[in-house]
Amino acid sequence: MSLDPESPSPSTSRDWFFPSPSFIHQNRTPTRRFSTNPRPRRTYASEPKPTSFQSSLSPPGSIPPRDPKYVGLRRRIDFARRREKSPPKPNDRNGGVLGGDSEKCDVVSREKASTGKIFAGFGSGRLKVRWQMAFSLAILITAFSSLLHKNFSLHNQVVDLQNQIAMLNMQLQACNLADSIDVNSISQGSDHLPNKSLKISALIVSLTVLSIPFLFFKYVDHVSKSRRLSDITEEISLNKQLAYKVDVFFSIHPYAKPLALLVATLLLICLGGLALFGVTDDSLADCLWLSWTFVADSGNHANSEGIGPRLVSVSISFGGMLVFAMMLGLVSDAISEKLDSLRKGRSEVVEQNHTLILGWSDKLGSLLNQLVIANESLGGGIIVVMAERDKEEMELDIAKMEFDFRGTSVICRSGSPLILADLKKVSVSKARAIIVLAEDGNADQSDARALRTVLSLTGVKEGLRGHIVVELSDLDNEVLVKLVGGDLVETVVAHDVIGRLMIQCARQPGLAQIWEDILGFENCEFYIKRWPQLDGKQFEDVLISFPDAIPCGVKSASYGGKIILNPDESYVLQEGDEILVIAEDDDTYSPSTLPMVWRGNLPKDFIVPKAAERILFCGWRRDMEDMIMVLDASLAPESELWMFNAVLEKDRDKKLIDGGLDISRLMNISIVNREGNAVIRRHLESLPLESFDSILILADESVEDSAIQADSRSLATLLLIRDIQAKRLPYREARGSQGYRGSVSPGSWIGEMQQASDKSVIISEILDPRTKNLLSMSKISDYVLSNELVSMALAMVAEDRQINDVLEELFAEEGNEMHIRQADLYLQDGEELSFYEVLLRARQRTEIVIGYRLANAEKAVINPPAKNERRRWSVKDVLVVIAEKE
Repeated sequence: MSLDPESPSPSTSRDWFFPSPSFIHQNRTPTRRFSTNPRPRRTYASEPKPTSFQSSLSPPGSIPPRDPKYVGLRRRIDFARRREKSPPKPNDRNGGVLGGDSEKCDVVSREKASTGKIFAGFGSGRLKVRWQMAFSLAILITAFSSLLHKNFSLHNQVVDLQNQIAMLNMQLQACNLADSIDVNSISQGSDHLPNKSLKISALIVSLTVLSIPFLFFKYVDHVSKSRRLSDITEEISLNKQLAYKVDVFFSIHPYAKPLALLVATLLLICLGGLALFGVTDDSLADCLWLSWTFVADSGNHANSEGIGPRLVSVSISFGGMLVFAMMLGLVSDAISEKLDSLRKGRSEVVEQNHTLILGWSDKLGSLLNQLVIANESLGGGIIVVMAERDKEEMELDIAKMEFDFRGTSVICRSGSPLILADLKKVSVSKARAIIVLAEDGNADQSDARALRTVLSLTGVKEGLRGHIVVELSDLDNEVLVKLVGGDLVETVVAHDVIGRLMIQCARQPGLAQIWEDILGFENCEFYIKRWPQLDGKQFEDVLISFPDAIPCGVKSASYGGKIILNPDESYVLQEGDEILVIAEDDDTYSPSTLPMVWRGNLPKDFIVPKAAERILFCGWRRDMEDMIMVLDASLAPESELWMFNAVLEKDRDKKLIDGGLDISRLMNISIVNREGNAVIRRHLESLPLESFDSILILADESVEDSAIQADSRSLATLLLIRDIQAKRLPYREARGSQGYRGSVSPGSWIGEMQQASDKSVIISEILDPRTKNLLSMSKISDYVLSNELVSMALAMVAEDRQINDVLEELFAEEGNEMHIRQADLYLQDGEELSFYEVLLRARQRTEIVIGYRLANAEKAVINPPAKNERRRWSVKDVLVVIAEKE
């Protein structure tokens, strides 16, 4: 705001006047006098000062901002001006002083106003110069950019014109050389003009072809109805005949459905193309392509224009949707069938040198376990199981067995071994061994099925690379199976093997555990191999040539490959002979240099007196006549065989005679028959159980189809017999101070049964491996695990078919067998001998020692290590030998 005294002072702002004009002109006497001298104002350093830029930007008529520095001065100046205009009053005593002060204020205000105008003019001039320079620079930049853009656009136009000129020159040259071709093309173009009649004909043809199927079905229906009305004897209509023909066509030809779908698709494209050709102006080729696009993508018909093209395009699109729906159905069915085939085990096994198992039984678990152990040294193998069961069920049952596969893969397939196609599916011609398991149930039916399986195997056109191991249930059927299979077949008669083992183990307690060690692959087993460096040596020298194996026979080349078990000491190995040994594995033994071994002499004559025995059979087996004949050949004269079972006495003689047994020809035993139930205590108490040397609890024929039921019956009979024996034996208290096996207290019922077991031997035929733990914990029976031993024999013969000859001789009535001998027959009490020395002493009696069991040990040691080290022996020790049957 200017401080010019001539400028009108605002009268509306009360901030600039005190007192206000209305207050000054009031004619009233003030109640209080105020001093007219202005009070000096204090100056503060923090108060802002107005800048020149602010004063220059203030318009002339605007009210300047209120600066607290000049508020009091302006009020005093305005107040002085009003007093000059108004006449002085007589009561104003200080009027002169007030007038002098106002003149000084006017001078100061004029100086400040002139200074503000100078600064305002200077600032406005600098701002104008800056705006002019910026505007000029913008104009220059715009002009330069427009010139540059124009230059580039002109250059591009020149390049385009040059390219067009070059193309026109080339076309001109081509036109000069092809005038005649242009004339022909023009004539051909005239031929492609749409022909109205041709398009109508194409539309009529497409509609006619579409109506033919409907007319044909109507005609067939009419003919069928007319035939039924004219001929009453007509039973099959034409509709059914046509449906049958179509069904047969689709059933016989595997690719009939895809072929029919392809024909329907092509027909739809052709008819759609003809219809489009009739309703549009396009060429036939374009219409066919457009029809294919409608079939492939139903959304392409949205661009059609006109009623005719739209109707045709919608029809083609609808047909295309049906075609693709059928195609998806066929693809889905094919994928489902393939997955279902894989799930049900119908796919082909592409393997070779694998072991093939045909059939399913409760022996499969033990058989797989033995084969897995046998393949462990080879890093694993392949086992294929084919049975008439669902693949998923077989895999689930195998997974429940919970044993380590040790790198071996087990593959399951569903199929019948009687069908050649199923046998080919499991690569039967490339298998190194084929095992045919006997079915659970009737023995004759099981053997008949095994015979048919062997017939199917011999009928394979490609031939068989491996041999066939057949498990039979009845010894009488062995000859027939070998007759059909010839040299390819090796048979294992499970029932006969178990019966013979039970008789051997009943007469020699502890032999069951030795057979488990030899037949199984977990410990030591039989191996046959040729060692040329041993040719020309006597068999006695061969015995002590293997530190990690025990030779027990020779496969003689001069006898046509016959295995001679326990040969004479004078036998000399010839070229081509192979040696049968008992070793841990086929790669763990080899001959070494011949050690120096002292032969020594036997302490006494080798005479084992044979006394009459009394044996009890509890139960009835199918091969009872075979077991009786084996007992008659091995027992001493005047021995007794008691048979206690539920079969009537008159029926027993008939069954034995039908089995080929003539009781009158028995030389050493006499048969005593008793009728009763072996699980009823009062029936068992009628027998002199404390007087029997051996008791055999057989799996009864009536319950042998169910392993659990048969084992439950055998276990109940065992406990009842032991309890009755423990209460009848008079020497029970006399032996109470002796040591007991295990940790059983003397007063417990198991302790009493163990005392009774020291007097007689009880052999229980066990079918289920789970029952093994019950008997092994109680230690009241020297058991035989039937299914596991048979599985071990099957696995061993499958790995090497030559071992079957060894097992047959060890189980036969004549020849060699395993015996458990007392050590006092070979050495003195406390004598220090090496195992080699004991081995040579046994050779003086034409026996081969394969192991021993110490007096304080529970298990025998077969093929002991460190055979050349001496140890102290006791007469209570026993030796396991292979010797001639007594």
